[in-house]
Amino acid sequence: MLEPTVTTLPPDDDTVLAFDRVSVIRSANFLVRSLSWQVELDERWVVLGPNGAGKTTLLNLASGRLHPSRGQAWVLGERLGRVDVNELRTRIGLTTGRFADQVPPGERVLDVVVTAAWSVVGRWRESYDPQDEARARGLLEQFGMGALVDREFGTLSEGERKRTQIARALMTDPELMLLDEPTAGLDLGGREDLLARLTELALDPDAPAMVLVTHHVEEIPPGFTHGLLLREGTIVAGGPLGEVMTAGNLSKTFGLPLVVDRFGDRYTARAA
Repeated sequence: MLEPTVTTLPPDDDTVLAFDRVSVIRSANFLVRSLSWQVELDERWVVLGPNGAGKTTLLNLASGRLHPSRGQAWVLGERLGRVDVNELRTRIGLTTGRFADQVPPGERVLDVVVTAAWSVVGRWRESYDPQDEARARGLLEQFGMGALVDREFGTLSEGERKRTQIARALMTDPELMLLDEPTAGLDLGGREDLLARLTELALDPDAPAMVLVTHHVEEIPPGFTHGLLLREGTIVAGGPLGEVMTAGNLSKTFGLPLVVDRFGDRYTARAA
């Protein structure tokens, strides 16, 4: 399967991400190499690959936290290198495993979410409108955290922290949602609960475009439409999820023979 082609002209209004032959090079090593990829407004992408495949680098490009060494990268219609990335980042919702380490353990769950309105971590002397608090409460309720708004973040379970982070990422009504291994570290019950909530979000026509990074096909929420498989910084396959998630593509991606099964909208993989 060929990589998607991307024009070097500014993308249209429905194009959320447009990478044209993008490479990222550090210490003479390619983290991603000549990668072209395009995400449209109504698409939900899952990015899979082994450790070192370039998934985190791709997410850092998409969030404006990294610029390409070569090629052109457009995010929400703005070309990286020619835009104020601080302003751009306010239009992007991002969840990462590192965020939980930045939150003061004594911070109220409600404040973890509402502070996204000012793009800060930890509530200080800033003030928030009643509408901000109402939105934060509504998002926490949506992700099953409504009864825990006054709990301290440091007392939450891993699953509760993940759900709080996703609510925070949605606080500013972003145009693009980036999720870095949202179910990592969860037990089976916690994983399935979060996947169900992400499925509901993915199926919402008013939700932002979404890109979710994972190592495991079992963690792809139903409702996701497209897949991108990476290995050693290059694209193995990319396109509609049903076409991408084949035994051949995944075997090439992970470097061993795999059997892939599909049950409804869920996938499993095991060694052949």
